[in-house]
Amino acid sequence: MKIAYVFKTSMASTYQLSSMILPQLENDSHIVDVVGMFFFDDNIFCLKQNDSVGERLSKIARDRGMLLMVCDQCAVRRGLAEGTFEQCGSGDVKAKGLVEGVVAGCFPQLYTALGSNPPDQVITL
Repeated sequence: MKIAYVFKTSMASTYQLSSMILPQLENDSHIVDVVGMFFFDDNIFCLKQNDSVGERLSKIARDRGMLLMVCDQCAVRRGLAEGTFEQCGSGDVKAKGLVEGVVAGCFPQLYTALGSNPPDQVITL
């Protein structure tokens, strides 16, 4: 089964991702194939360069072809993207200061990115 995760609630990346999902991905016990992760609000901070969670996740994403995307508007608001609020949703906002492989986007970019490898389920945490 293919899964995509959306990290929306406060501290989802701090708790569910870093203490449950990530260790399971690292030791191949997560069972499902994670095809993408989409981060909102302060959950994007775990993807900052040199953050241990982000660096570990970046390696797994690179090795497995997993999408890592941050909400473009959330990233612009936090200084972690190049672009303006008016560009949000267009695909023109670029992530900055984040671990390798992370892209910024909105739902149109998410749908396009996962379109060739769609998840069977989307789980919002």
